[in-house]
Amino acid sequence: MTDSVHRTILLFDIEQFGKRDDVEQASLRRVLYDVADGTLSAAGISETARLRADRGDSVVELIDANVPISALVKALLNETPMLVHARNRLLASSARMRLRIVLAAGFVMVDDKGWVGSDLNHAFRLLDAEPLREALRGSADSSVLCVSDTVYQGVVRHGHLGVRPEEFHEVTVEAKEGPTTAWLYRVASPEPALDKAPPAPAIDDSPNSPVGSPQIMGSQYGVAGGHATGDLNFDFRGTNRGEQA
Repeated sequence: MTDSVHRTILLFDIEQFGKRDDVEQASLRRVLYDVADGTLSAAGISETARLRADRGDSVVELIDANVPISALVKALLNETPMLVHARNRLLASSARMRLRIVLAAGFVMVDDKGWVGSDLNHAFRLLDAEPLREALRGSADSSVLCVSDTVYQGVVRHGHLGVRPEEFHEVTVEAKEGPTTAWLYRVASPEPALDKAPPAPAIDDSPNSPVGSPQIMGSQYGVAGGHATGDLNFDFRGTNRGEQA
């Protein structure tokens, strides 16, 4: 029996992968590999410090425990969204990729038959959880990140350079083993639609308005060279400076 080893667990999952045809699926997997490789490279993680498993619509990375998780968190917050955007902009809107991402840590048994472990199962529970799916559906971004409570308490909450714990919020995930805590990185909302410009103010050109009066919507603004009548309308009708009206 193989002993369990401690590993950082990173999961990427493509939204609505099963609704794509075979050609699109193959293309999206290549894009996903590029995003995963670029993210890990930005975190300074070499190929010798990681193992990859392909699950069809998702990719699992087991990363050596000696690699600082804080560097990986920063890469996931900054590099990953840029990588996804750069590749999506070259694709038709219907073929673009959106990702759910989970970062966790724990013990995993690794042998020639595969990987097993309750911590690995827990990471997949987070990946499939409704709060993460809902966050991606409601996001204007192309990816959302969830970290396990272990990663949050051990790394994120300490506010390493480039990591802001206040931008994560706690969620409760209902799993087979019972409710568990996880942390979602803030989800950017779509830009609010700009309000329509207010209508131009109406000019008072009624017969009762003094000739030349700059009265606008019942008020006057910044007028010089006249004198105010009793109702605060300014009168410029034939009155020279120094004359009485």
